Amino acid sequence: MAESMKGLKRTHRCTELSSANIGSEVTVMGWVQKRRNLGALIFVDLRDRTGLLQILFDENVVGKENFDKAYSIRNEFVIAVTGEVAKRSGAVNPNLKTGEIEIIAKNLRILSEAETPPFPIEEGINTKEDIRLKYRCLDLRRPDLQKNIMMKSRVMTLTRAFLANEGFLEIETPMLTKSTPEGARDYLVPSRVHPGNFYALPQSPQLFKQMLMCSGYDRYMQIARCFRDEDLRADRQPEFTQIDMELSFVDQEDVMDVNERLLAYLFKEILDVDVALPIQRMTWQEAMDRFGSDKPDLRFGIELKDLSDLVKDSEFGVFANAIADGGSVRAICVPGQGGMARKKLDALVDFAKGYGAKGLSYVALHEDGSKKASFAKFTNDEELEKIANAVEAKAGDLILIAADRNKIVYNVLGALRIEMAEQLGLLDKSDYKFLWVTDFPQFEWSDEENRYMAMHHPFTMPNEEDLDLLETEPGKVRAVAYDIVLNGCEIGGGSVRIHQSDIQSRMFRALGIDDEQANEKFGFLLDAFKYGVPPHAGLAYGLDRLVMLMAKCDSIRDVIAFPKNKDATCLLTNAPDVVDEKQLKELSIKTDIEVDEQ
Repeated sequence: MAESMKGLKRTHRCTELSSANIGSEVTVMGWVQKRRNLGALIFVDLRDRTGLLQILFDENVVGKENFDKAYSIRNEFVIAVTGEVAKRSGAVNPNLKTGEIEIIAKNLRILSEAETPPFPIEEGINTKEDIRLKYRCLDLRRPDLQKNIMMKSRVMTLTRAFLANEGFLEIETPMLTKSTPEGARDYLVPSRVHPGNFYALPQSPQLFKQMLMCSGYDRYMQIARCFRDEDLRADRQPEFTQIDMELSFVDQEDVMDVNERLLAYLFKEILDVDVALPIQRMTWQEAMDRFGSDKPDLRFGIELKDLSDLVKDSEFGVFANAIADGGSVRAICVPGQGGMARKKLDALVDFAKGYGAKGLSYVALHEDGSKKASFAKFTNDEELEKIANAVEAKAGDLILIAADRNKIVYNVLGALRIEMAEQLGLLDKSDYKFLWVTDFPQFEWSDEENRYMAMHHPFTMPNEEDLDLLETEPGKVRAVAYDIVLNGCEIGGGSVRIHQSDIQSRMFRALGIDDEQANEKFGFLLDAFKYGVPPHAGLAYGLDRLVMLMAKCDSIRDVIAFPKNKDATCLLTNAPDVVDEKQLKELSIKTDIEVDEQ
């Protein structure tokens, strides 16, 4: 039967005790990790968020009543123990922070009993993720998840302190705002007070932080909650957290400088990792040409090589046609994989098709110097030798070749590059490779919308050298935008903002947004700009992604306390769910979805 605290106070968390406390009387509280019954002695491993501590129940010391209670406890019971810190009676456990000591119990209170949990509360379990998410409160007790959540807390605390010291003010922006469809899908919130009208949850605080610059606050930051109704991946969630910032009277270099120092500070304080400054930079075009990605992973090589000039006259129609249609032929060389089995090669072809390719060509260089090409009927030894030399392939290597529109070629080879690195074990999670990617295209063409869209957002400043191209060749305009990339993940992105009204109007026109539409969508920001706007720039980190990489996790769900699953469902609360008709009526909403009555 559960007991009350009865005025009992905890004196220490489990691992706050050490050999220095031997002889002291202490009170500790937590969950039972394990109980071992040795007859006249019972050992209990007590767990709290700091770690484990061994408790010894000796009937001659603790008394029969308390000993009987100790005999009854099971895993995950919540208990309070008062006792004396002593040198461990058995062998020292070097794997525990408290491995040299134990508590000799004098009193025990069972604060809460527990049923047997549906999975072990320990690190490295293989339980299906959906079960862990359904019982998330239990999952969050596991030491590895607790370390992640505590690391995230520390990142936020240190970030706030660092940026405050740099003159940033933490200012909250609204959670209920106006829908601005120039981006991902909004989550809409119906208004009861204004029937038929909707708020939108913020995709980011972008417009508000720019208005704060207009208001003279100079340097703003916020640990901001953001919402995007988009398809999920391992590093995405419908709601997530940004480290958001905006600065006035600055240029790109100022933003990069403060953020490089912030990253170096966080990685040193939390991981004791030294980040070499300045961080390497690379233009968007160079990143695409060399790595097939605007967020390249620099922990390994396997770079793309352009074979277009080499094979433009090839008898292999796939190569020649791709080049004739304005595309390219590019390749990667995978070291030591020339003997790859046909079944694995076929799997790589299917993998490439998943990224839009019609197929995938390859050349295997055997150890005896011979070469085997998937397009052998349409080539010769001389051409194969030129291809091998172009990609610096050696005997025993495998050359993978994509031929198509540039966008598809980049996507296919960029993805294959990562896939092969994973298969070859080249991705060391303890190796942190940072990169600034700069000079992004200002626009990207949308086949769905049949117009140019802003690659970042409509308020990103075009490169001044490219302003004359806004009306004539928008596809060639570069943006003063920058992403910070870590180990193949974009952890943050930002840009210099447009603060001149004439350039902003030209930008809207290039996006097919006329003055009336611009005023309807962004009038509140444009009005603020009429009264004196300073040059400004900013950046936002995906906090969850950053911590995911710092904690060496594969999914941001492992660094978020209560995440959604891949279907954007909260398995713990069963959200989203149906609501009462009365609630819908109050909001003037009627759905055409038939709900099955259980």
